[in-house]
Amino acid sequence: MAKRKKDTMEFRFYGLPQGESALVLCGESWKRVYGHEELHLHFHNLLEIGICREGDGNMYLDEDIYQYHDGDITFIPENFPHVTVSYGEVVNFWEYIFIDIHSVIEEMFPNNAAFQNEAVTTISKKAFMTNVYQSPAMAEYINAIIRETSEHKIYCQRTIKLLVQGIVIELLRRYDELPEEDNNIVKGTNMSQIATALDYMNKHYSESIKAGELSALCNMSETHFRRLFESYINMPPMEYLNLIRVQKACELMKKTNEPMEFIAQKCGFTTQSTFNRNFRKFLDTSPYQWKINPENYEHKLLNFRISALKGW
Repeated sequence: MAKRKKDTMEFRFYGLPQGESALVLCGESWKRVYGHEELHLHFHNLLEIGICREGDGNMYLDEDIYQYHDGDITFIPENFPHVTVSYGEVVNFWEYIFIDIHSVIEEMFPNNAAFQNEAVTTISKKAFMTNVYQSPAMAEYINAIIRETSEHKIYCQRTIKLLVQGIVIELLRRYDELPEEDNNIVKGTNMSQIATALDYMNKHYSESIKAGELSALCNMSETHFRRLFESYINMPPMEYLNLIRVQKACELMKKTNEPMEFIAQKCGFTTQSTFNRNFRKFLDTSPYQWKINPENYEHKLLNFRISALKGW
Protein backbone atom coordinates (compact mmCIF):
# COMPACT_ATOMS: atom_id res chain seq x y z
CA MET A 1 0.00 0.00 0.00
CA ALA A 2 1.28 3.46 -0.87
CA LYS A 3 0.01 7.01 -0.81
CA ARG A 4 -0.39 9.48 -3.60
CA LYS A 5 -1.92 12.93 -3.78
CA LYS A 6 -4.41 14.11 -6.41
CA ASP A 7 -5.48 17.61 -7.36
CA THR A 8 -9.00 17.20 -8.72
CA MET A 9 -12.20 15.38 -7.88
CA GLU A 10 -15.51 14.58 -9.58
CA PHE A 11 -18.92 13.96 -8.09
CA ARG A 12 -20.84 11.28 -10.02
CA PHE A 13 -24.54 11.00 -9.37
CA TYR A 14 -26.38 7.76 -10.10
CA GLY A 15 -30.12 7.17 -9.83
CA LEU A 16 -31.57 3.69 -9.37
CA PRO A 17 -33.90 2.48 -12.15
CA GLN A 18 -37.55 2.68 -11.16
CA GLY A 19 -38.57 -0.28 -9.02
CA GLU A 20 -35.02 -1.63 -8.76
CA SER A 21 -32.98 -2.25 -5.60
CA ALA A 22 -29.64 -1.77 -7.36
CA LEU A 23 -28.08 -0.13 -10.39
CA VAL A 24 -26.01 -2.81 -12.13
CA LEU A 25 -23.34 -1.89 -14.70
CA CYS A 26 -22.16 -5.10 -16.34
CA GLY A 27 -21.24 -6.68 -19.65
CA GLU A 28 -18.85 -6.11 -22.53
CA SER A 29 -19.04 -2.31 -22.38
CA TRP A 30 -17.09 -2.38 -19.10
CA LYS A 31 -14.05 -3.93 -20.74
CA ARG A 32 -11.80 -0.90 -21.07
CA VAL A 33 -8.58 0.82 -20.04
CA TYR A 34 -9.33 2.46 -16.70
CA GLY A 35 -8.14 5.79 -15.40
CA HIS A 36 -5.60 6.91 -17.99
CA GLU A 37 -7.49 9.68 -19.76
CA GLU A 38 -8.10 11.68 -16.58
CA LEU A 39 -6.53 10.54 -13.33
CA HIS A 40 -9.11 12.16 -11.03
CA LEU A 41 -10.56 10.91 -7.80
CA HIS A 42 -14.34 10.83 -7.76
CA PHE A 43 -17.10 10.00 -5.30
CA HIS A 44 -20.69 8.79 -5.61
CA ASN A 45 -24.04 9.31 -3.94
CA LEU A 46 -24.45 5.52 -3.61
CA LEU A 47 -22.50 2.57 -2.19
CA GLU A 48 -20.34 1.14 -4.99
CA ILE A 49 -19.48 -2.56 -5.19
CA GLY A 50 -16.98 -3.52 -7.89
CA ILE A 51 -15.69 -6.93 -8.94
CA CYS A 52 -12.61 -7.30 -11.15
CA ARG A 53 -13.19 -9.99 -13.76
CA GLU A 54 -9.94 -9.49 -15.63
CA GLY A 55 -6.89 -7.26 -15.33
CA ASP A 56 -4.42 -5.66 -12.94
CA GLY A 57 -3.91 -2.14 -11.70
CA ASN A 58 -4.04 0.27 -8.79
CA MET A 59 -7.12 1.12 -6.76
CA TYR A 60 -6.88 4.55 -5.14
CA LEU A 61 -9.04 4.69 -2.01
CA ASP A 62 -8.72 8.26 -0.80
CA GLU A 63 -4.98 8.70 -0.13
CA ASP A 64 -4.17 4.98 -0.09
CA ILE A 65 -3.20 2.84 -3.09
CA TYR A 66 -3.87 -0.88 -3.36
CA GLN A 67 -2.96 -3.29 -6.14
CA TYR A 68 -5.91 -5.18 -7.61
CA HIS A 69 -6.07 -8.40 -9.65
CA ASP A 70 -8.63 -10.81 -11.09
CA GLY A 71 -11.24 -11.72 -8.49
CA ASP A 72 -10.77 -8.68 -6.25
CA ILE A 73 -13.90 -7.01 -4.87
CA THR A 74 -14.18 -3.40 -3.67
CA PHE A 75 -16.77 -1.86 -1.36
CA ILE A 76 -16.73 1.94 -1.49
CA PRO A 77 -19.23 3.96 0.61
CA GLU A 78 -20.97 7.07 -0.64
CA ASN A 79 -18.86 10.24 -0.53
CA PHE A 80 -15.59 8.26 -0.43
CA PRO A 81 -12.92 9.46 -2.92
CA HIS A 82 -11.52 6.76 -5.19
CA VAL A 83 -10.38 5.91 -8.72
CA THR A 84 -9.40 2.74 -10.63
CA VAL A 85 -6.25 2.83 -12.78
CA SER A 86 -5.27 -0.17 -14.91
CA TYR A 87 -1.62 -0.95 -15.58
CA GLY A 88 -0.40 0.51 -18.87
CA GLU A 89 -2.86 0.51 -21.74
CA VAL A 90 -4.12 -3.02 -21.04
CA VAL A 91 -7.90 -3.56 -21.15
CA ASN A 92 -9.43 -4.50 -17.79
CA PHE A 93 -12.91 -5.82 -17.04
CA TRP A 94 -14.85 -4.59 -14.02
CA GLU A 95 -18.55 -4.95 -13.22
CA TYR A 96 -20.37 -2.75 -10.71
CA ILE A 97 -23.38 -2.68 -8.42
CA PHE A 98 -24.62 0.58 -6.88
CA ILE A 99 -26.90 0.47 -3.83
CA ASP A 100 -28.81 3.14 -1.91
CA ILE A 101 -27.78 1.82 1.48
CA HIS A 102 -30.14 4.16 3.35
CA SER A 103 -33.25 2.90 1.56
CA VAL A 104 -32.26 -0.76 1.84
CA ILE A 105 -31.63 -0.56 5.58
CA GLU A 106 -34.83 1.41 6.19
CA GLU A 107 -36.78 -1.34 4.45
CA MET A 108 -34.92 -4.14 6.24
CA PHE A 109 -35.30 -2.65 9.72
CA PRO A 110 -38.56 -0.62 9.76
CA ASN A 111 -39.68 1.27 12.85
CA ASN A 112 -36.19 1.21 14.32
CA ALA A 113 -34.56 4.53 13.44
CA ALA A 114 -31.77 4.14 15.98
CA PHE A 115 -30.61 0.85 14.51
CA GLN A 116 -31.03 2.17 10.96
CA ASN A 117 -28.64 5.03 11.71
CA GLU A 118 -26.20 2.68 13.42
CA ALA A 119 -26.26 0.25 10.50
CA VAL A 120 -25.72 2.96 7.88
CA THR A 121 -22.86 4.41 9.93
CA THR A 122 -21.31 0.96 10.28
CA ILE A 123 -21.37 0.21 6.56
CA SER A 124 -20.13 3.72 5.70
CA LYS A 125 -17.08 3.46 7.96
CA LYS A 126 -14.47 2.85 5.30
CA ALA A 127 -13.77 1.53 1.85
CA PHE A 128 -12.12 -1.86 1.66
CA MET A 129 -10.97 -4.54 -0.76
CA THR A 130 -11.43 -8.29 -0.50
CA ASN A 131 -11.59 -11.11 -3.07
CA VAL A 132 -13.74 -14.04 -4.11
CA TYR A 133 -11.64 -16.47 -2.06
CA GLN A 134 -11.73 -14.51 1.18
CA SER A 135 -15.42 -13.61 0.83
CA PRO A 136 -17.15 -16.43 -1.08
CA ALA A 137 -20.65 -15.62 0.22
CA MET A 138 -20.30 -11.97 -0.83
CA ALA A 139 -18.98 -13.02 -4.25
CA GLU A 140 -21.95 -15.32 -4.75
CA TYR A 141 -24.41 -12.54 -3.94
CA ILE A 142 -22.65 -10.19 -6.38
CA ASN A 143 -22.51 -12.74 -9.17
CA ALA A 144 -26.15 -13.67 -8.64
CA ILE A 145 -27.25 -10.01 -8.88
CA ILE A 146 -25.32 -9.54 -12.12
CA ARG A 147 -26.69 -12.81 -13.49
CA GLU A 148 -30.28 -11.85 -12.63
CA THR A 149 -29.78 -8.45 -14.27
CA SER A 150 -28.36 -9.99 -17.45
CA GLU A 151 -30.95 -12.75 -17.81
CA HIS A 152 -33.90 -10.64 -16.61
CA LYS A 153 -36.07 -13.64 -15.75
CA ILE A 154 -39.45 -13.46 -14.06
CA TYR A 155 -39.26 -12.27 -10.43
CA CYS A 156 -35.74 -10.90 -11.00
CA GLN A 157 -36.53 -7.63 -9.20
CA ARG A 158 -37.68 -9.47 -6.09
CA THR A 159 -34.68 -11.80 -6.26
CA ILE A 160 -32.23 -8.91 -6.58
CA LYS A 161 -33.84 -7.18 -3.60
CA LEU A 162 -33.22 -10.26 -1.44
CA LEU A 163 -29.65 -10.58 -2.72
CA VAL A 164 -28.94 -6.92 -1.93
CA GLN A 165 -30.22 -7.49 1.59
CA GLY A 166 -27.86 -10.46 1.86
CA ILE A 167 -24.94 -8.21 0.95
CA VAL A 168 -26.00 -5.73 3.64
CA ILE A 169 -26.05 -8.48 6.27
CA GLU A 170 -22.59 -9.67 5.20
CA LEU A 171 -21.26 -6.11 5.45
CA LEU A 172 -22.70 -5.66 8.95
CA ARG A 173 -21.16 -8.97 10.00
CA ARG A 174 -17.79 -7.97 8.60
CA TYR A 175 -17.58 -4.80 10.66
CA ASP A 176 -18.94 -6.51 13.76
CA GLU A 177 -16.07 -9.01 13.59
CA LEU A 178 -13.30 -6.41 13.22
CA PRO A 179 -11.03 -5.67 16.20
CA GLU A 180 -12.07 -2.54 18.05
CA GLU A 181 -9.10 -0.52 16.79
CA ASP A 182 -10.09 -1.34 13.20
CA ASN A 183 -13.77 -0.77 13.82
CA ASN A 184 -13.52 2.98 14.16
CA ILE A 185 -14.64 5.37 11.46
CA VAL A 186 -11.73 5.68 9.06
CA LYS A 187 -11.77 8.24 6.31
CA GLY A 188 -9.07 10.16 4.52
CA THR A 189 -7.30 13.06 6.06
CA ASN A 190 -8.90 15.64 3.76
CA MET A 191 -12.50 14.75 2.94
CA SER A 192 -12.94 13.52 6.51
CA GLN A 193 -12.95 17.14 7.69
CA ILE A 194 -16.29 17.74 5.96
CA ALA A 195 -17.52 14.13 5.68
CA THR A 196 -20.01 14.59 8.53
CA ALA A 197 -21.56 17.55 6.74
CA LEU A 198 -21.79 15.64 3.44
CA ASP A 199 -23.46 12.70 5.16
CA TYR A 200 -25.88 14.99 6.98
CA MET A 201 -26.91 16.78 3.78
CA ASN A 202 -27.50 13.47 1.99
CA LYS A 203 -29.77 12.27 4.80
CA HIS A 204 -31.58 15.52 5.68
CA TYR A 205 -31.78 17.34 2.32
CA SER A 206 -35.57 17.72 2.70
CA GLU A 207 -35.15 19.75 5.90
CA SER A 208 -34.13 23.35 6.43
CA ILE A 209 -30.35 23.32 6.82
CA LYS A 210 -28.03 26.22 7.52
CA ALA A 211 -24.28 26.44 7.11
CA GLY A 212 -23.92 27.16 10.81
CA GLU A 213 -25.49 23.80 11.67
CA LEU A 214 -23.13 21.99 9.31
CA SER A 215 -20.07 23.75 10.69
CA ALA A 216 -21.11 22.79 14.23
CA LEU A 217 -21.37 19.15 13.15
CA CYS A 218 -17.79 19.38 11.89
CA ASN A 219 -16.61 21.14 15.07
CA MET A 220 -15.34 24.26 13.33
CA SER A 221 -16.34 27.88 12.92
CA GLU A 222 -18.78 28.71 10.14
CA THR A 223 -16.23 30.90 8.38
CA HIS A 224 -13.59 28.18 8.41
CA PHE A 225 -16.14 25.54 7.38
CA ARG A 226 -17.33 27.57 4.39
CA ARG A 227 -13.77 28.19 3.24
CA LEU A 228 -12.77 24.54 3.69
CA PHE A 229 -15.90 23.16 2.03
CA GLU A 230 -15.53 25.35 -1.04
CA SER A 231 -11.81 24.58 -1.35
CA TYR A 232 -12.64 20.84 -1.44
CA ILE A 233 -15.92 20.78 -3.36
CA ASN A 234 -15.50 23.94 -5.45
CA MET A 235 -18.94 25.26 -4.55
CA PRO A 236 -20.49 26.72 -1.37
CA PRO A 237 -22.22 24.25 0.97
CA MET A 238 -25.71 25.57 0.26
CA GLU A 239 -25.18 25.27 -3.48
CA TYR A 240 -24.07 21.67 -3.05
CA LEU A 241 -27.17 21.03 -0.92
CA ASN A 242 -29.37 22.36 -3.72
CA LEU A 243 -27.59 20.07 -6.18
CA ILE A 244 -28.53 17.09 -3.99
CA ARG A 245 -32.11 18.35 -3.83
CA VAL A 246 -32.33 18.62 -7.61
CA GLN A 247 -31.01 15.08 -7.95
CA LYS A 248 -33.61 13.78 -5.51
CA ALA A 249 -36.31 15.68 -7.37
CA CYS A 250 -35.28 13.97 -10.61
CA GLU A 251 -35.61 10.59 -8.90
CA LEU A 252 -39.10 11.45 -7.66
CA MET A 253 -40.20 12.73 -11.05
CA LYS A 254 -39.11 9.48 -12.69
CA LYS A 255 -40.89 7.33 -10.10
CA THR A 256 -44.09 9.29 -9.41
CA ASN A 257 -46.62 11.62 -11.00
CA GLU A 258 -46.84 13.91 -8.00
CA PRO A 259 -47.38 17.65 -8.65
CA MET A 260 -44.24 19.71 -9.02
CA GLU A 261 -45.17 21.75 -5.95
CA PHE A 262 -45.22 18.58 -3.85
CA ILE A 263 -41.90 17.36 -5.25
CA ALA A 264 -40.26 20.73 -4.63
CA GLN A 265 -41.41 20.76 -1.02
CA LYS A 266 -40.47 17.13 -0.41
CA CYS A 267 -36.95 17.79 -1.67
CA GLY A 268 -36.41 20.78 0.60
CA PHE A 269 -37.26 23.74 -1.65
CA THR A 270 -39.46 26.22 0.21
CA THR A 271 -40.97 27.76 -2.94
CA GLN A 272 -41.68 26.63 -6.48
CA SER A 273 -39.65 29.53 -7.89
CA THR A 274 -36.58 28.47 -5.88
CA PHE A 275 -37.00 24.92 -7.15
CA ASN A 276 -37.32 26.08 -10.77
CA ARG A 277 -34.32 28.39 -10.52
CA ASN A 278 -32.01 25.74 -9.08
CA PHE A 279 -33.26 23.06 -11.46
CA ARG A 280 -32.48 25.26 -14.45
CA LYS A 281 -29.09 26.17 -12.97
CA PHE A 282 -27.93 22.54 -12.87
CA LEU A 283 -29.81 21.06 -15.82
CA ASP A 284 -30.40 24.05 -18.09
CA THR A 285 -34.10 23.25 -18.42
CA SER A 286 -37.32 23.49 -16.41
CA PRO A 287 -38.64 20.64 -14.22
CA TYR A 288 -41.65 20.33 -16.51
CA GLN A 289 -39.54 19.94 -19.64
CA TRP A 290 -37.28 17.43 -17.89
CA LYS A 291 -40.32 15.42 -16.83
CA ILE A 292 -41.47 15.16 -20.44
CA ASN A 293 -38.15 13.88 -21.73
CA PRO A 294 -35.60 13.26 -18.96
CA GLU A 295 -33.15 11.22 -21.05
CA ASN A 296 -32.18 14.37 -22.94
CA TYR A 297 -30.81 15.89 -19.75
CA GLU A 298 -29.86 12.94 -17.55
CA HIS A 299 -26.21 12.99 -18.57
CA LYS A 300 -25.79 16.50 -17.24
CA LEU A 301 -26.29 15.25 -13.70
CA LEU A 302 -24.43 12.00 -14.25
CA ASN A 303 -21.35 13.89 -15.34
CA PHE A 304 -21.62 16.87 -13.02
CA ARG A 305 -18.06 17.80 -12.14
CA ILE A 306 -16.63 19.14 -8.94
CA SER A 307 -13.06 20.04 -9.85
CA ALA A 308 -11.42 20.85 -6.57
CA LEU A 309 -9.68 19.19 -3.65
CA LYS A 310 -6.74 21.53 -3.89
CA GLY A 311 -3.45 20.18 -2.64
CA TRP A 312 -4.12 16.50 -3.40
